[in-house]
Amino acid sequence: MSEATHQQAPTDQAQTWRDNFSRVLSPVFGSPQLDLVRGEGSYVWDASGKKYLDLLAGIAVNALGHCHPAWVKAITEQASTLGHISNFFTSPPQIALANKIHEILNLPSGSAVFFSNSGTEANEAAFKMARRAGGGGRPFIIAVEGAFHGRTMGSLALTAKEAYRAPFAPGVPGVVHVPYGDVEALAAAINDNTAAVFIEPIQGEVGVRTHPQGYLKAARELTTKAGALLVLDEVQSGIARTGYWFAHQDWSIGEGVTPDIITSAKGLGGGMPIGATITVGDANTKLLEAGQHGTTFGGNPIACAAALAVLETIESESLHDHARDINDWLTSQLTAIDGIGEITGQGLLIGIELLPDAGGEIPDSKAVAARALDAGFIINPVAPGRLRLAPPLTITEEELAPFVAALPGLIAG
Repeated sequence: MSEATHQQAPTDQAQTWRDNFSRVLSPVFGSPQLDLVRGEGSYVWDASGKKYLDLLAGIAVNALGHCHPAWVKAITEQASTLGHISNFFTSPPQIALANKIHEILNLPSGSAVFFSNSGTEANEAAFKMARRAGGGGRPFIIAVEGAFHGRTMGSLALTAKEAYRAPFAPGVPGVVHVPYGDVEALAAAINDNTAAVFIEPIQGEVGVRTHPQGYLKAARELTTKAGALLVLDEVQSGIARTGYWFAHQDWSIGEGVTPDIITSAKGLGGGMPIGATITVGDANTKLLEAGQHGTTFGGNPIACAAALAVLETIESESLHDHARDINDWLTSQLTAIDGIGEITGQGLLIGIELLPDAGGEIPDSKAVAARALDAGFIINPVAPGRLRLAPPLTITEEELAPFVAALPGLIAG
């Protein structure tokens, strides 16, 4: 085979895959931007052999990057030992992972973990817990404008974006959305009919937005006074993503708040599907009982082994500290670039504001992301005029430097 033919073959294969995708898969995600075939560390490669710096990490999922040796070892060993057992039984990885979560959150006696397969399922379980806690006499649940909690029917009701909810109206009744960051509006909405308040400590889907300082503390005080649950959705912001195990543990965000329920997923499995709904203290005794909820694959031994490897590696490699250090360096680099405004978020969950150009036009974030992809960088145009970065927690300054150098040109077009 000639060199030219050898170079052309991957492209031909990619086109075949793309044609097959359109023929056999649901179009719900639209046409894929890339056909990815391999990953290692902070990089992925497409079918043509082109290399990309992955600054999104599967939307904050690949906490350890791609194919981290500890993660691969845990999955391989568990897959060769015990794969699936159903929820009639338990396994050592499931118990070990639950113990580790209790440890890193320093959970009080009576706390419990329920494992599912994703973030939306973790929030769905919390939704059911809130309805159960309400006992029928508290029908309303409060969420915040700008929130994204998932797309199953219960979680979708909590998600604020009308475009997501409208095709499935009337949806699940009893959910009220309050204005973002407005403590007075939250206080006015909470009453004796409120079962729970759902809050993301950092809202990811509107461009990485942290609530004003004091908001979570006020929400805790208001829910406690009303006898309602406070549920913190840490699906995206948890698992050291912000430089802390969970974002609310950062005093500047949570101010010592202890929620009743925490939901987690994404980075927890490092690429394996797993979600967790964590009840804190005696909240567990008030909520779901045997038979009131379930999932066939929840607590799967392989997924739990992978998640345990993620948590132990974060700990052993001090990736909390690393995420904060990289944030300091990257923020200083980004703020020096013309055309960039506010940098939001914490750790390695970062939002970048694109400022208007000389003609007063705000750069099209989708066009910027498309140019970045052509240049070998995967970023997310999460909202108009805003970019989201959520790279592996293992990423280095040396890996980020080419992106920083290229960004002014990517914005300018």
